[in-house]
Amino acid sequence: MNAQPNATFLSTVWPESRDSFLRLGAVVVLGTLLLTASAKIQVPFWPVPMTMQTFMVLFLGAALGPRLGALTVLLYLAEGAAGLPVFAGTPEKGLGIAYMAGPTGGYLIGFVAAAFVVGWLAERGWDRSVLRLFVAMAVGHLVLFAFGVMWLAQLVGLEKAWLLGVVPFYAATLFKTALGACLMPALWQLAKR
Repeated sequence: MNAQPNATFLSTVWPESRDSFLRLGAVVVLGTLLLTASAKIQVPFWPVPMTMQTFMVLFLGAALGPRLGALTVLLYLAEGAAGLPVFAGTPEKGLGIAYMAGPTGGYLIGFVAAAFVVGWLAERGWDRSVLRLFVAMAVGHLVLFAFGVMWLAQLVGLEKAWLLGVVPFYAATLFKTALGACLMPALWQLAKR
C-alpha cells in the first residue's frame, strides 16, 4: 500500500468513497469512545488526574489528521458538556459544563489544539518516523500543557499550576510520547504489507 506524502493513516487504510459520511461518523464516534475509555484509565492526582487521554488525543491527531482529529476531540468535549460521563472522574466529580470549568478545563481545550497540531505534522509525513513523531507528539504535549497551565493558573496561581499541573506528569508524558511515537510508525509498516 503506497501512501501519498500528505495522506493520513486513516485515508490510507480506509480511503474516502461514496459512503464518506458513514465513514466519517464511524471514525469520529469510535474516536470519542476511545477518548472516553482513555479518560477512565487514571492515576488519581489532584487537581489534575493522570490519564491516558493525552496519549489518545495525540494518537487520534496523528492517525486522523488535523481536521478530523480536532473534530473528534470537539465531539468528545460536546458529549462531556452535554453531561455524559466521558471525562476522568465523572460522574463522581461532576458533569457537564461545571466539570469543564474546573481545574482540568484548560487541558480539555488544549486537547483540540494538540490534536490539530500533531495531525498537521502527521499529514506532512512526521508520523512515519519514530524520531519525528516523538518530536511532533512532544510539541502536541507542550501545546496541551500550555492551555492547561494557563487555565489552572487562574485558579491556583502560576507557580502552583506548574507544580500541580506539569511537574507530576514528566515521566508519564515521556512514556505516552514514546508509546505514540513507536505505535504509529509500526501501524504504517503494517499498512504497507
